Amino acid sequence: MSSLNGDGATPQQPRIGVLALQGDFAEHIHMLSEIGITAVEVRKVQQLSEIDGLIIPGGESTTIVKLLGMFDFVDELRSQVESGMALWGTCAGMIVIARELADPYPTPLNLLDIRVARNYFGRQVDSFESELEIDGVEGDHMRAVFIRAPIVIDTGIGVEILARVPATDDRPEQAVAVKKGRVLATSFHPELTRDTRMHSLFVELAEEARSDSVRRSTEETRSIV
Repeated sequence: MSSLNGDGATPQQPRIGVLALQGDFAEHIHMLSEIGITAVEVRKVQQLSEIDGLIIPGGESTTIVKLLGMFDFVDELRSQVESGMALWGTCAGMIVIARELADPYPTPLNLLDIRVARNYFGRQVDSFESELEIDGVEGDHMRAVFIRAPIVIDTGIGVEILARVPATDDRPEQAVAVKKGRVLATSFHPELTRDTRMHSLFVELAEEARSDSVRRSTEETRSIV
């Protein structure tokens, strides 16, 4: 029996899960509900085969990486992403899915070809908000909340930079939102605002995964095996 219990999506919408091992997963689930998506809390590795998209939320990146390893998520998560599942890492989630960090720990999962610096803007007391123009998101600039946020130092081939935080007197412009295929990463916390446009963008990526006949064929083959 499916651990989604039939509540994760209607036949017309993608199935989206939010990793619920640690971090602000509840806020993402609420934001998705605001745009009509009933997301599920993902706590078991078996659930990865039942969803079209996964959000790894903000939290403590070292703890999240440790828990993913402890509960045997890593190989299956990598396999699902390689087969076309949509993935979005926010703040700590960006750190988790990066290729490489400027810091010695944690060891990221190498699911997106980016090099990331943790806590680039400083400590909790240095949190701030900024208005961003984001490629692929229509309308006014988006208010972005940065809390002990990382930045993208380097991108690999095919990685699009969707947004940069503007330069200030004491820091240069920095990349804070990137995407390659169906894998998305943001330094900031869209779930802490009322603006649902980043979540709508991710739903579009998950819908692509849901409609992907090659991915469905791969899932069917895996289920037979």
